Amino acid sequence: MIDSEEICMTDKITPDVFKRLVDLASLELKEDEGEYLRKELNNQMVSIEVLESIPIEAETGTAAHGVPYTGENSPEPRDDVSRQDPHRLDILAQAPELEDGYIVVPDISHEELD
Repeated sequence: MIDSEEICMTDKITPDVFKRLVDLASLELKEDEGEYLRKELNNQMVSIEVLESIPIEAETGTAAHGVPYTGENSPEPRDDVSRQDPHRLDILAQAPELEDGYIVVPDISHEELD
Protein backbone atom coordinates (compact mmCIF):
# COMPACT_ATOMS: atom_id res chain seq x y z
CA MET A 1 0.00 0.00 0.00
CA ILE A 2 1.17 3.54 -0.74
CA ASP A 3 2.05 5.77 2.19
CA SER A 4 0.08 9.04 2.08
CA GLU A 5 3.27 11.01 2.81
CA GLU A 6 4.86 9.55 -0.33
CA ILE A 7 1.98 10.79 -2.46
CA CYS A 8 1.86 14.24 -0.86
CA MET A 9 5.28 15.30 -2.16
CA THR A 10 3.64 17.91 -4.39
CA ASP A 11 0.23 19.45 -4.11
CA LYS A 12 -2.10 18.48 -6.92
CA ILE A 13 -4.05 21.69 -6.38
CA THR A 14 -1.56 24.54 -6.59
CA PRO A 15 -2.39 28.05 -5.35
CA ASP A 16 -2.95 29.14 -8.98
CA VAL A 17 -5.32 26.26 -9.72
CA PHE A 18 -7.16 26.89 -6.45
CA LYS A 19 -7.52 30.60 -7.26
CA ARG A 20 -9.03 29.66 -10.63
CA LEU A 21 -11.48 27.27 -8.96
CA VAL A 22 -12.46 29.94 -6.43
CA ASP A 23 -13.04 32.42 -9.27
CA LEU A 24 -15.14 29.89 -11.23
CA ALA A 25 -17.25 29.17 -8.14
CA SER A 26 -17.58 32.92 -7.41
CA LEU A 27 -16.47 32.38 -3.84
CA GLU A 28 -15.25 35.11 -1.53
CA LEU A 29 -12.62 33.68 0.82
CA LYS A 30 -10.18 35.28 3.19
CA GLU A 31 -6.59 34.30 2.47
CA ASP A 32 -6.34 31.97 5.49
CA GLU A 33 -9.69 30.35 4.64
CA GLY A 34 -8.57 29.77 1.06
CA GLU A 35 -5.27 28.21 2.09
CA TYR A 36 -7.06 25.97 4.60
CA LEU A 37 -9.52 24.77 1.92
CA ARG A 38 -6.72 24.24 -0.61
CA LYS A 39 -4.82 22.06 1.87
CA GLU A 40 -8.00 20.11 2.66
CA LEU A 41 -8.65 19.51 -1.04
CA ASN A 42 -5.09 18.28 -1.46
CA ASN A 43 -5.65 15.92 1.50
CA GLN A 44 -8.74 14.59 -0.27
CA MET A 45 -6.70 14.05 -3.43
CA VAL A 46 -4.18 12.02 -1.38
CA SER A 47 -7.03 9.92 0.03
CA ILE A 48 -8.31 9.24 -3.48
CA GLU A 49 -4.85 8.20 -4.65
CA VAL A 50 -4.45 5.87 -1.66
CA LEU A 51 -7.81 4.27 -2.47
CA GLU A 52 -6.81 3.94 -6.13
CA SER A 53 -3.65 2.11 -5.05
CA ILE A 54 -5.62 -0.74 -3.45
CA PRO A 55 -5.38 -3.74 -5.76
CA ILE A 56 -8.75 -5.09 -6.88
CA GLU A 57 -9.13 -8.15 -9.05
CA ALA A 58 -10.49 -7.44 -12.53
CA GLU A 59 -13.42 -9.83 -12.10
CA THR A 60 -14.64 -8.03 -8.98
CA GLY A 61 -18.01 -6.53 -9.82
CA THR A 62 -19.18 -3.08 -8.88
CA ALA A 63 -21.54 -2.57 -5.97
CA ALA A 64 -23.93 0.22 -5.04
CA HIS A 65 -22.80 -0.15 -1.42
CA GLY A 66 -20.60 -2.41 0.67
CA VAL A 67 -23.32 -4.61 2.17
CA PRO A 68 -25.57 -6.62 -0.13
CA TYR A 69 -29.11 -6.40 1.21
CA THR A 70 -30.94 -9.66 0.82
CA GLY A 71 -34.08 -11.12 2.34
CA GLU A 72 -31.97 -12.83 5.00
CA ASN A 73 -30.30 -9.69 6.35
CA SER A 74 -32.94 -7.02 5.64
CA PRO A 75 -35.94 -6.22 7.78
CA GLU A 76 -39.42 -6.39 6.31
CA PRO A 77 -40.63 -3.03 4.96
CA ARG A 78 -42.75 -1.20 7.50
CA ASP A 79 -46.27 -0.09 6.76
CA ASP A 80 -46.56 3.45 5.43
CA VAL A 81 -48.93 5.09 7.89
CA SER A 82 -50.09 8.66 7.43
CA ARG A 83 -50.62 10.78 10.54
CA GLN A 84 -51.00 14.48 11.23
CA ASP A 85 -48.43 16.33 13.27
CA PRO A 86 -49.78 17.01 16.77
CA HIS A 87 -48.56 20.62 16.48
CA ARG A 88 -50.21 21.25 13.10
CA LEU A 89 -52.42 24.11 14.30
CA ASP A 90 -49.50 25.81 16.10
CA ILE A 91 -47.47 25.64 12.90
CA LEU A 92 -50.30 26.96 10.74
CA ALA A 93 -50.86 29.83 13.21
CA GLN A 94 -47.38 31.13 12.31
CA ALA A 95 -48.14 31.39 8.58
CA PRO A 96 -48.78 34.91 7.26
CA GLU A 97 -51.74 33.75 5.16
CA LEU A 98 -53.96 30.66 5.11
CA GLU A 99 -56.62 29.43 2.73
CA ASP A 100 -58.74 26.36 3.50
CA GLY A 101 -56.17 25.17 6.06
CA TYR A 102 -53.23 25.50 3.65
CA ILE A 103 -50.39 28.02 3.71
CA VAL A 104 -50.64 30.52 0.85
CA VAL A 105 -47.35 31.15 -0.92
CA PRO A 106 -46.70 33.94 -3.43
CA ASP A 107 -46.71 33.15 -7.13
CA ILE A 108 -43.31 32.79 -8.75
CA SER A 109 -42.83 35.07 -11.72
CA HIS A 110 -41.91 33.26 -14.91
CA GLU A 111 -40.70 36.45 -16.58
CA GLU A 112 -37.05 36.95 -17.39
CA LEU A 113 -35.50 39.71 -15.34
CA ASP A 114 -33.19 42.21 -17.03
